[in-house]
Amino acid sequence: MSYLFFLDESGHDHKGCPYEVRGGIVLHSSRLWRFVQDFATQEESCFGVRLSEFRVEIKGSFLLAKNKFRWASQGSLLDDVARRKYCISFLNKGLQHSSPSEIEFRAFGQACLAMARAIFALLRTHEARIFASVVPATVRKPVTPQAEDYLRRDMVFLLERYFNFITPENETGILVFDETDAAEDQKFIRQIERYFTRTQRGRFRATSIVPVPFFVQSDLTRAVQAADLCIYATNWGFRLPKRGMDALVRKEIANEFRPWILNSQAEGFSADESGSFQWFSIVFVPAPFGGE
Repeated sequence: MSYLFFLDESGHDHKGCPYEVRGGIVLHSSRLWRFVQDFATQEESCFGVRLSEFRVEIKGSFLLAKNKFRWASQGSLLDDVARRKYCISFLNKGLQHSSPSEIEFRAFGQACLAMARAIFALLRTHEARIFASVVPATVRKPVTPQAEDYLRRDMVFLLERYFNFITPENETGILVFDETDAAEDQKFIRQIERYFTRTQRGRFRATSIVPVPFFVQSDLTRAVQAADLCIYATNWGFRLPKRGMDALVRKEIANEFRPWILNSQAEGFSADESGSFQWFSIVFVPAPFGGE
């Protein structure tokens, strides 16, 4: 059996997020099909339909956008039947390019937040864990061959924690990435291959992690959509101030979703040549190209 690591990224376009976050969810293969089924059930329960029917993809930046919180709070909480009815009307009006009513906006905002809560609850139900590496958005890649050809430290640390998590379980780790730009994906594959074949620790970790990543389309892969939500919420609502991760937060995200993130974080103890140490699956890396 295996643990699947579904990964996405947040903030790498440098369009306003405080951090670059790469990571997602680790889910046991035996749980995947049930998780996908439960995800679809919750989607229909929240919105009344599958959003893909309206060419809408579930993403963190979509569900937890500021306007969704604003719409949701414009009146009382709607019951499930009313919310679904007005959501379907909202989506149909989007296709017709007509303006929804106030109650339709409210219903859709409440549905988006309900779906975000449902996804985090499903992660707990299916014993998924959140793994993420966090880098300041101000970091820029130096113009060096090493920076171009090799994995950044934040990705190396992420793989280290993934390895530490699956090894005691005697399970195989499989990496599943969201497709982005084909050229960038090819470059990333080469960096992964160099890590697993040209570094001592990479070769050792390849005994548990399959060194060939898979790439999927996020709009077709529920687990990647869940990963996207987790890292977006981490970007805006999770902080480790004692370690220097202290950028401004969006309080509405932090207040509600930080406890979910904390409870879904993996942790453990490992040892290397320097001794024993405790690790957590969310790691802040202020200098991904070295210099710490």
